[in-house]
Amino acid sequence: MSGLRTRCTTLLAWLVADHFILVLTAVYFLVMWLIYPHMAGRRNLANLSSNMWPLMILVTGQMFVLLVGGIDLSQTSVMAVTSVIGSMIMTSRLDPAKFEHNPLWGVILSENGGLLAGHAMAVPAAVVLMLAVGAGIGLINGLATAKLRMPPFMVTLVTMSFFSGFAIYLTQSENIMHLPDSFIRIGKGSLGPVPYAMVLALLISLAAWIILNRLVLGRWLYAVGMNLKTAAVSGVPCAGVIVFAYVFSGFCAAAGAILYSARLEAGRPTLGQNLLLDIIGSAVIGGISLFGGKGKLRWAFYGVVFFVVLDNSLNTMPLNYYAVDIIKGAVILMAAVLDVVRNRLNQTGQISVGT
Repeated sequence: MSGLRTRCTTLLAWLVADHFILVLTAVYFLVMWLIYPHMAGRRNLANLSSNMWPLMILVTGQMFVLLVGGIDLSQTSVMAVTSVIGSMIMTSRLDPAKFEHNPLWGVILSENGGLLAGHAMAVPAAVVLMLAVGAGIGLINGLATAKLRMPPFMVTLVTMSFFSGFAIYLTQSENIMHLPDSFIRIGKGSLGPVPYAMVLALLISLAAWIILNRLVLGRWLYAVGMNLKTAAVSGVPCAGVIVFAYVFSGFCAAAGAILYSARLEAGRPTLGQNLLLDIIGSAVIGGISLFGGKGKLRWAFYGVVFFVVLDNSLNTMPLNYYAVDIIKGAVILMAAVLDVVRNRLNQTGQISVGT
């Protein structure tokens, strides 16, 4: 019996090892390649890359919130509202038949485009505004959670509902087209062989790594997620740390919106509508704990790679859309169960998973 228990513990330790998901992804991709040879084709690999980098930014932001024991359901609504607001600033042309009943028509919007249409500063101003709005919504979430002691699930669910509706109200459900070429290049262009999307994702990831591994703020984030009361007694400014995590999540959501909007060449009030499952799923699959206090940047990356490859392969298979969602949901559920098992074994000291 003791031998069986030892083997089970060893198996579980292997399942929660740092690089397990990366190895699993490689094996899964090779199997799919044998079945569907085009999986390793240049076009499909480029598609995998274009889907990976925006998602990595979003998951990085979500990871910070999960580290402090919270959750941010509003990331997709932040994407939608920032996509719309930024596009309204820089669009060069609008169809009066579609937008004349818009609440901002004649104030910010006109037949000649947005407020800064054709201006040299249109794109920089729109990008800065998008990031500021995203961080501002994160600030609202953080203050409500940290200062008012409201449950993060409820707070971010409300902001998700409000800002999703607000994005639709601002545009009357219309996409905003005719964005500047310089903005579109952010999502589609490259610096030599390196896509701009990858550069932005690496910069945000580098900033996140420095915060988590080189600054005292990183230790505070882990401490708050592990035990809020103990962290407070130890002198950690818990409220400020929680607020920062949500602000960073909102900032990352806006950065993701920039890439997706540029790639789609439009400001969309429904942008990110179906991404929440991918964001949280990637984080959980990578090994970031839903209970707070445990997570690494490379875990986020591994989860993103796995989820992007999984999603790509499922869309290649002759499956109905609901079957794809069922499979993705089942994978996330298994990852969540594994997270529960890992935390219980951690508490009993049978397995130690570092932060």
